[in-house]
Amino acid sequence: MIKSPLLATLAAFAMLAATYPTFAADSELVAFEWSGYEDEQFFTSYVNKHGGSPKFSFFSDEEEAFNKLRAGFQADLAHPCSQSVNKWREAGLIEPFDTSRFSANWADLSFTDTEGFTVDGKVFVVPVDWGSTGLTYRTDMVSAAEAGTLASFADPKFAGRISLPDNVDDAYALGYLAIGIRDWNESTDEHFTAASNFLRKVHQNVRTYWADGAELSQLMASGEVILAWAWSETPATMQAEGYPVAMNRDTLEGASTWVCGHVNLVNKGRSEDALYDFVNAWMEPRSAQNFVQVLGYGHANLKAMRAMDADVLAAAGFADLDTYRDNTLQQAPLPFALRQKMVAEFQKIKAGF
Repeated sequence: MIKSPLLATLAAFAMLAATYPTFAADSELVAFEWSGYEDEQFFTSYVNKHGGSPKFSFFSDEEEAFNKLRAGFQADLAHPCSQSVNKWREAGLIEPFDTSRFSANWADLSFTDTEGFTVDGKVFVVPVDWGSTGLTYRTDMVSAAEAGTLASFADPKFAGRISLPDNVDDAYALGYLAIGIRDWNESTDEHFTAASNFLRKVHQNVRTYWADGAELSQLMASGEVILAWAWSETPATMQAEGYPVAMNRDTLEGASTWVCGHVNLVNKGRSEDALYDFVNAWMEPRSAQNFVQVLGYGHANLKAMRAMDADVLAAAGFADLDTYRDNTLQQAPLPFALRQKMVAEFQKIKAGF
């Protein structure tokens, strides 16, 4: 997830950072993150106390991050989303936080009751962000009617003009929504097959599977891609730059929503003080304010969001915080077997099989 306005620069930076962590003033804490979350205004109090950012290394999706950690990559903190956290916990990659070290802002966070975030009274995930994946389009090249249904992704009219995320969870959220399923944990084998078949049809129209927001924004800005399944960051940042790009969260079939957060990776060599300074910095109201305005995502500190100017929230797509996730496919934790099926099938689909 890359931020505006430095999209191109950050994209190049992220490609390098995927392999090599970016070294900063703090010599101990390593954050394994989505690209774009290294902006210091999101954790200002940490920077003020430590004289700079922690080290950052980046991943493009959670499956990549999971496999890298399982292979021995060492970091202190990472940022998976709700559908993956059970898998990470069961694999022994994460351990509970010591909630006695959280700041008072902890009480203002929402989504702490998300499945898998707290288990047997132990907090494994500190919520950070939430938002949508939805049909995003060039309003000057795609009609309102065409943008009103997910079926347009499979319309031959858009061959070579579509982009999907190179992310198994978002891809299958599209597949399930397209066949009328809004709870993938209630899906049958037949539903899985139907969702996969829809993605196969869409694959025939796909120009590219985007790996980060910068790549997608560049494609949509040039007009190479005019219809995309995108994170809510893309329309927010592109509209701010004057591009005719919008998201329709109210298609006939709906949109998908997600919530992500920080996890405490099993790593005994770190500075515990730096870890909690970083996590607490993200909980602050000023972090929420900057986060919403820069990225266009929701922040877990809903108390801080409710205190923001209504026009700022509306511009980011949060005109009604209470109904934002209604009638969406919420990317809830998946059974291990189903997620592994998704991973394997998505690789086949992208390869043309």
